[in-house]
Amino acid sequence: MGIVMGEVNGNKPRRRYTSATRSEGARRTRQAIVDAARAMFIERGYASTSLADIASAAGVARPTVFAVFGSKRALLQQVLDEALAGDDAPTPVAERPWFRPVWTATTPAAVLDAYAEVCLVIARRAAPLFEAVRRASDDAPEVAQLWTVLQTNRRAGARMVVEQALKLGPRAPDIDPDTATDIVWIFNDPAHCAALVSERGWTEDAFRQWLAAMMRTAVLPRPVPPR
Repeated sequence: MGIVMGEVNGNKPRRRYTSATRSEGARRTRQAIVDAARAMFIERGYASTSLADIASAAGVARPTVFAVFGSKRALLQQVLDEALAGDDAPTPVAERPWFRPVWTATTPAAVLDAYAEVCLVIARRAAPLFEAVRRASDDAPEVAQLWTVLQTNRRAGARMVVEQALKLGPRAPDIDPDTATDIVWIFNDPAHCAALVSERGWTEDAFRQWLAAMMRTAVLPRPVPPR
C-alpha cells in the first residue's frame, strides 16, 4: 500500500503563503530606518553618520540596515527620493497629484504659478537634505555623483515645465528655450526657500508669490502697458 508524503505523523503538506503581517512589519522597519537616516543626515551630516548610528536610532540591528539598503549611499538616495516624492510609492514626481496643476494650466503664466507651488512643496521636505548632500559632496565621491544627478534632474524638471509653458504661449523675445530652462533651473533650487522662509522668516505664501513672479518676469513676454 502506498504512503502519501505528508500524512506520516499527521503532518500536512505545507502551502506557500504571503504573510501580510510580515510584509507590514518589513515596511515599518524600512520606514523607521529611512526616518532615522533623514534626521541624522540633516543634524550630523552624511560623513559623521554611520549605519550603526542609524540602526541604533531606528531600533534595529546594523546588519538589518545593510540587508535592506546595501550601503549608506543607497540609503541616502532612498531618503532623498522619499523627500522629493512625499512617500515611497514608485510614482514619478511629475505624475503626483500635487504636480497636476502644471499640466492642467491653460496659460504660460499659470504653468509657472503652479510650478512655484510645486517648488514650495518639494522644498518643505527636501531643502535640508539638499544642503546635507551639497556639503557632503566635497569629501565623498559617491555623494558628489549623487549631487550631480540631483542638479541634472532639477534641470530636466525645469525643461519639462518650460516646454509645457511654451506650448501655451510665447517666451520673452530676448531669450531662447535653453536660457529659459536655465533660469527656471536656478529658481527651482530648494536653497531659495531655505534662505528666505527658514532663515529670513518669509511666509510660504510670500515666497511662492515671489518665486512665481520671478519666473514669469524672466521667461515670459512683459505685458504691454496701456496707453
